[in-house]
Order: sequence, then structure tokens, then C-alpha cells
Amino acid sequence: MLSNLSIKNYALIDGLNVSFANGFTCITGETGAGKSILLGGLSLVLGKRADLSTLRDKNEKCIIESEFEIEQYNLESFFKNNDLDYEKTTIIRREILPSGKSRAFINDTPVNLDVLSKLGARLIDVHSQHQTLRLAENEFQFKVIDSLANNGEALKDYQGHLRTYQSIVKELDRLMDFQSNAIKEHEYNSFLLNELEGAKLEDGMLEQLEEQYQQLSNVETIVEQLSKGHNVLNDDQVGILNLLTELKQVSTRLSGYGTAYEALSERIQSVFIEADDISSEFQELMEHADMNPGLLDEVNTKLQLLYNLQKKHGTQEISVLLQIKEELAVKVDATENIESAIDAKRDELVKQKSLLNKLAALISKERQKVTPELKKQLEEQLSLLGMPSAQFKIEWSPSEDFKKNGQDELSFLFSANKGTDFGDIKKVASGGELSRIMLTIKSILAKYENLPTMMFDEIDTGVSGEISNRMADIMLEMSKTMQVFSITHLPQVASKGNHHFKVYKEDRDQLTHTNMKELSQDERVVELAEMLGGKDLSDSALAHAKELLN
Repeated sequence: MLSNLSIKNYALIDGLNVSFANGFTCITGETGAGKSILLGGLSLVLGKRADLSTLRDKNEKCIIESEFEIEQYNLESFFKNNDLDYEKTTIIRREILPSGKSRAFINDTPVNLDVLSKLGARLIDVHSQHQTLRLAENEFQFKVIDSLANNGEALKDYQGHLRTYQSIVKELDRLMDFQSNAIKEHEYNSFLLNELEGAKLEDGMLEQLEEQYQQLSNVETIVEQLSKGHNVLNDDQVGILNLLTELKQVSTRLSGYGTAYEALSERIQSVFIEADDISSEFQELMEHADMNPGLLDEVNTKLQLLYNLQKKHGTQEISVLLQIKEELAVKVDATENIESAIDAKRDELVKQKSLLNKLAALISKERQKVTPELKKQLEEQLSLLGMPSAQFKIEWSPSEDFKKNGQDELSFLFSANKGTDFGDIKKVASGGELSRIMLTIKSILAKYENLPTMMFDEIDTGVSGEISNRMADIMLEMSKTMQVFSITHLPQVASKGNHHFKVYKEDRDQLTHTNMKELSQDERVVELAEMLGGKDLSDSALAHAKELLN
């Protein structure tokens, strides 16, 4: 409930601080006294966009602050999801700076208008002429019926599965688009993949092939040089091995004369062994260095294939070609298996569709079950409000489409008088009738939902005194379970309030100021008398006012 409202530097208000209690609160005041200003200020803390022109003093900032007791509204998850501190007494503050910049805070945490308006909608329901037009909107009509049908949890379940269904549809569309485009590329991708697979790519193979090609194409030169090297080592007279043999013999004879000579002998022995091993290596390489034109052609062919693949795919690295091959394999495999993926997704869609049909049918069944009761309550209540011939025609028809609230088409028609055709509510009902219908609907909803604070802005416009008395009774009854405000110009309504506030103007310092105060019992008598008979109070008006209060 709204427990306190503070307004500074807004329109005709210098400073206003007023506290409210639970129950039924009536707000009265002469035309132009500033009741709309009060609502305008309140709307700012509910998320309405700010207007710099509303600043009374253009050099000072406007501050509007409201306190709400929110324990009964189950808003803990909302605060958690929006990173806000949850407090049972929550304070909302809105500031409009002279620069035109606007700031909003919930429990001293800065928030944007989207978060503010979402919270505001769950704290106060301001009923105005504009909102009355919602009667003709299917969304509002569904909300009313689903509240009576207690479809809240069922709708949450349905909407969760609907999101899954829509996700499956989206994925199926993506797969089918992929298939359509992939078929065009499949043949070319398969060709490229076969070409890369045929090359039997391996990391390092290019270097190995280029080395092998160099050896095969220069085999004569290699053999010639190997032969020369072998002769240098093995010549009978001046060969290195023969000379090292003599040197080894010398060092062996010296080795017995000390450790230095022994070490020298070992080093020469090592050199001899290495030279002998090199000679064997020369011999082995010569034996394997035969000319092989066929192998040379094979290596050259492989090299040319690699060079062509590198050029085609714009890379010099075999590792990149291997990566491209893997990517092509994925594309080709995906294309070749896309049909099975599509079939699997279609099966998934059929199952989800079947589940949605069942959930939608359950929701529809509950709606149709409560429709006669809603029709009965509406017509009975409206009869008491001076509309004895009011009738509703509420009809359901199935829809093939999955809508966000099920598979029902709703026809919600109204007739105010006997013998007249049923039609769209906003077309066939007058302003006063619309107000009474909306009040009736809200009173019915209050029995089934934990509604926020309700503020009725002159909902009694266009109705007679007796009817307004009955409307006041309805609002008073609603206020037993919730906080209800009524901005009214009728004494019959104002007299029913548990609390009565008056909005008034006064001139000070050559400026007009709007103020608001709670009236005492005696002040209420005077206010009601003035509403009944004008400023010139008569005994009969005062007596009538006391009678209304009693």
C-alpha cells in the first residue's frame, strides 16, 4: 500500500508531505484545485516520463518520493532479478533536475524508467478514462477470465513450453535454410575435400618431399662427391684412414710414458673410429644413391599437387590445408546428414506441439467453466448500478495458432439495453457505463487476485447520486482487502471513505499554491455540505452532510 507521498517543486506544489492508511480513501477538491497535479506527481514515481515544464522553480530540482508497504505483494524475486535491495517499506524517489535530466531510485539504488514502471504497475493501478478503454482489448478480457479460472500457473507452464516450441521452429527453419544453401555448395565442397584427402596430407611432408626431390634430381653429382669422399678416406697411400692408422700406432707406443700420452692416444683412437664410421657412411650412401626416374616423377607429381593446393587455398602451410580439410569434412558431413537432423527436429516439434495442445485445452476448459459465472456476476452487479438490462455475450472458438495465452479466440460483446444488438464494448457503451463496467470487473478481480493499491480517478463521472452511492459501496467493500483511493466530485462517494483528503489552492506571496490535507470529522461535514450546496452553507446542506457521514 502507499503509505507516504512527498512532492517538492512540482507544478503548483512547493512542498507537500502526506501519509495514507489502508482502507478506502477519498480525495476531493474544487475543479482546478490540483487533483490532476497530485496524480501527475504520483505518476512520475510510477515511471512516467518527466517534463521540464512541470518544475515550479526552474532553478531548483523537483523531488517526488513515495513509500510503499510491499510485504504482501510477493516482490522478492523482482527485486533480486533487478539487483535491488528488498525492503518491506520500499522508497521510490524521482528527481527532475533544472537541466532536464531525470533520475530514479528504488531504495537508493539508481534504476531506469523501464524497471521503475514495471515495479509501479505492481504497486498502484491508476484507473482513468484511458484505462477504461482497455475493456475492449482482448488481452485485458483474457486476464479477467484467467484470474477467475485460476489459470496463472497453467499459463506459466504453457508459456514455458511455447518458448521451447518456438525455439524448435526457429532451429528447424535454420536447418532447412542450411540444407537449401548447402545442397548448392555440397558438390563443390565434396570435390575440394576429395582433392585434399587424395593428397594424404601430413605435417612436414612438404619439406620431406622437397628434400627427396633434390636428392633424386641430383643423384649423379651426389654419387660423384660420395665417391671422392670415400677415396680421400681409403686411398692406399695418402688415404686418411691409412694415415690415421700410422698415427694411432705412434700414439699407442707413447701411451705408456704417462697419462698425458695416454689421453692423446685415446683422442687419436676416437678420431680413427669416427673417420672409419664416416667411410662406412659414404659407402652406404653410394649404394643407395641409384638413379630412379620413376620415383623422381612420383615425388615431382606429389610436389606439384601440394603447390597447386597451396595456391588454390591461399596458404603456404600444410597445417592450414589440414584445417581446411577438417572444415570441409564437417560441412560435407553436415549436408549429408542434414535430412536426418531435420527429421529428428520435426519429431521433436510434433511432440512439443502435442504437449502444447493438451496444455491449451486444459486452460480453455477452465475458461469456459468460469465464463457463465463471470457473466452472471457482471450482469447482477451492473443491475445494482442502474444498468438492469446490461447483458454480456462471452463466446469461445478454437484457434489453430499457438498464441501467448493459449489457443482460444474470445468474443466479448456487450448490450446495454433490451432489444439492441451486441457489439464491441467501447462502441456500444457510454462513458458512464464503461466506468461502471470497469469498476464491476475490478471488484470481481479483487476476489480472486491480490491486486495492488487501486486509485479510481473520477470513475463516478456521469452517474446519478444513487448509482454513485452503490459504486462507493463497491469500492468500500474492495477496500476491506486492499487499499483503495477515489478521486471524486460526488458527496455520496466521499462520505463512504474511511479517510477523506481535500486538495485545495491558496494564494501566498502573490503565488498560487496547491495543498492537500486530511479532514477531521467536522471538516468533512463542511466539505460534503459545500459539495452538496456550494460555498453558502445552509442548514439543510449541513444536515444532509451529517446524514451521509452517519
